Amino acid sequence: MGSFKSFNERLVASLEELSEVVSHLFVVDVTGDELWDTYLDSFPPGANEIYRTRREHDCSCCRSFIRQFGAVIGIVDNHIESIWHFDAQDEKFQPSIDALDSLVTSRAVVNVFVTKQAAFGTDHSNELLEDGNVRQWSHFRAELLPKFVTQSSKTEGTIAAGLRASKEVLERSLLEIDRDAVSATLDMITENVLYKGQEWFVPLKTLLAMQLEYAALSSTEERGLYCWTKSLEVGPALSRIKNHSIGVLLQDITKGVDVMDAVKRYESIVAPENYKRPREIFTKRMVQTAQATVVELGLENSLPRRFARLTDVTVNNVLFADRDAVRVMDQGGVFEQMMEETVQTVGSFSGAEPIGIDEFLRDHLPTTQSIEVLLENQHATSMVSLIAPIHRDAPSLFKWDNPFSWAYSGNLTDSTMRERVKALGGKVEGALRFTLQWNESGKNHNDFDAHCIEPGGFRVFYAQRHGTTGELDVDIIHPLPSQVAVENIIITTPRMGAYEFLVRNFSQRDGTDGFRVEIEFGGKLYEFDYSRAMRQSEFVSVAKLQFGSDGFKMNSCLSHNASSKQVWGLNTQHFHRVSLVTFSPNFWNEQKGIGHRHVFFMLAGANNDETPNGFYNEFVRQEFMPHKRVFAALGSRMKVSDDVEQLSGVGFSTTRRASVIVRIDHTQMFKVVF
Repeated sequence: MGSFKSFNERLVASLEELSEVVSHLFVVDVTGDELWDTYLDSFPPGANEIYRTRREHDCSCCRSFIRQFGAVIGIVDNHIESIWHFDAQDEKFQPSIDALDSLVTSRAVVNVFVTKQAAFGTDHSNELLEDGNVRQWSHFRAELLPKFVTQSSKTEGTIAAGLRASKEVLERSLLEIDRDAVSATLDMITENVLYKGQEWFVPLKTLLAMQLEYAALSSTEERGLYCWTKSLEVGPALSRIKNHSIGVLLQDITKGVDVMDAVKRYESIVAPENYKRPREIFTKRMVQTAQATVVELGLENSLPRRFARLTDVTVNNVLFADRDAVRVMDQGGVFEQMMEETVQTVGSFSGAEPIGIDEFLRDHLPTTQSIEVLLENQHATSMVSLIAPIHRDAPSLFKWDNPFSWAYSGNLTDSTMRERVKALGGKVEGALRFTLQWNESGKNHNDFDAHCIEPGGFRVFYAQRHGTTGELDVDIIHPLPSQVAVENIIITTPRMGAYEFLVRNFSQRDGTDGFRVEIEFGGKLYEFDYSRAMRQSEFVSVAKLQFGSDGFKMNSCLSHNASSKQVWGLNTQHFHRVSLVTFSPNFWNEQKGIGHRHVFFMLAGANNDETPNGFYNEFVRQEFMPHKRVFAALGSRMKVSDDVEQLSGVGFSTTRRASVIVRIDHTQMFKVVF
């Protein structure tokens, strides 16, 4: 009796040791009867003789324990470890536990061990003898750590079946999805050409790592055990990735389906009807064909790009240059004459006079000696750089007759939140648009959420995207380092009552700055700038509006936050000297009608700390349109390296609503309206 109690204590110690190194227990494919018969039949001769009517160790308590718990194992380093693998320190019991260990470890794992019981077996039982004494019998008993006991209301069988299905799908994914397909999809997400791809970036990186680990295993058995443990580690979403929309894309690429066709099928599952892919997809053959066209046209030297400098810009394409800029530029005589002209001055500033951009350029710029721009927080995404070819004599890649291009902050050809929303498939036309934007610095990877409380109290946000009057149609969860993130709520069928718009910091990561918001309705655009860092789960109420018979009216809103921050090395809420004013290159040399006209105010000291694309598909010549998928990727790969002499500043499209405060000759102030 005493020796069996010690034997059980060593079994318990074996289970405790295993429990410390595994997060889950499993069950192998062996029946309770096989286990029980192996246990009884493996005692040494004379160690399990008939006692009364049955063998000495043939008791119902121990039989129940072995049948219920004897097939339980752990998986350590992709190998099975049974609870029977220990030194019994007793010649009587050692053969039986060795036989159980051998039997259990020879069988395949069939399930995760799921139980609602905290303990198995009976510690002891008492027998009343004929002489009136009580005899105590010891039995198998073991208690489980809380992590192995489920509190779910579901049955053990239902839970186990779900976990088994996750393992099986993961194993098929690792067998059937090609690593190159995962890598190609990750590239598309990095290049921001896959709708809602960002939410799959981390899972796919994990999947790729698992594929490498899985391939390195030497046996089918090890690979199966690896899938059991990994399916639990990564959870059902990643384990069953093969069954998700992204899994359809991965399988299509693995099967050799054309990349464009594969992406279109994926988008048909996940993208809204009005979605337009912001970047094109390309294949190896497309690259080869595009390369041949570039060589044929003699444009190899036109591809490498850099920031433009003052020495690159000819005088006939400049609207204004200050005295320091003129000294650097060629053909400065005309500007010297301008500098010598008498400049009208005004008294102290008491308010900026509104003026249209065309009137400002026509009536004031020609007689101006110096210009300063008030760089406001709202201009963070209007920052722009002029881009030139590394080889100055290279022919133009573009629709216009010069080799210059431009890039706004966030690698866009225009600077508005509307463009970002449209690029991600969101709607910008409706009764009211609420757009949230953050990560303009590339260093705020928090998960900010846009919320709208509709009349009646229904809340539109990421968990309830479709409301009674509108919807959330763009939702960024993991902003990439180079991605200016946006979320968008569009109200299409408003109803009478109050609307409130809020921003929540759902997940605090590394962000130390705030956000910007646009609210647009009835032809009016309201901009809000909240520069303070937000705490985890903090809400900020941006605006409250009332919708009535005459449309939306603003009841209350977030106060304008004018605290200064740094953008491209310049402090906002300060005036900065303008070194150069020019149209965008598509309007140089008196060209017209080649896209939208932009006006650039190049600011002294502006240093673009992003890595802008060398060019964009919107710019390139018609000959390259058959290769637009390749050129979209090519432009993003021809990154522009830093240059202290770069021409960067703030720019505005003349087709977009915007304004900027300018001060000319240190005295006269205008609010230039676009």
